[in-house]
Amino acid sequence: MSIRKIVEYPAEVLEQQCEKVSVFDKKLAKLLDDMYETMVEFDGVGLAAPQIGISKQIAIVDIEDKHGTIELINPEIISAAGEQTDPEGCLSFPGLYGEVSRSNNITVKAYNRKGKLYELKAEGFLARAIQHEIDHLHGILFTSKVSRYLDEKELEELGTE
Repeated sequence: MSIRKIVEYPAEVLEQQCEKVSVFDKKLAKLLDDMYETMVEFDGVGLAAPQIGISKQIAIVDIEDKHGTIELINPEIISAAGEQTDPEGCLSFPGLYGEVSRSNNITVKAYNRKGKLYELKAEGFLARAIQHEIDHLHGILFTSKVSRYLDEKELEELGTE
């Protein structure tokens, strides 16, 4: 496993529609392992393939809850309900944070590293993290959804730093 370089905005790959994955092999498994190591190294809760320069529909999320590491390949949100507004940041925008509204409850279908289709229900922070990463796979950046940017003092007051 190796730690990859995080691609930062305004890199073109961050605003592109990513290609679907069609081959589930050892190369994909290694990429997922590298993505996990990279996410942990940079203290993230999620990472999408375009953030390491790869235009493929691959993302991982790990908010350190009962779900553990969630690997999302060719993910699709099949239902969404409720609303939450909370601070968000992004490894591709170091030091930038803003309030973003997202669905509070989602159901997502995706493939795992072996090519098996599964469904997952998520709510709250997990739902937020998954939506953020899926947006990356469609070239949508969180900055396009920010209602208000936050400075470091406000973040500290919210207890997010």
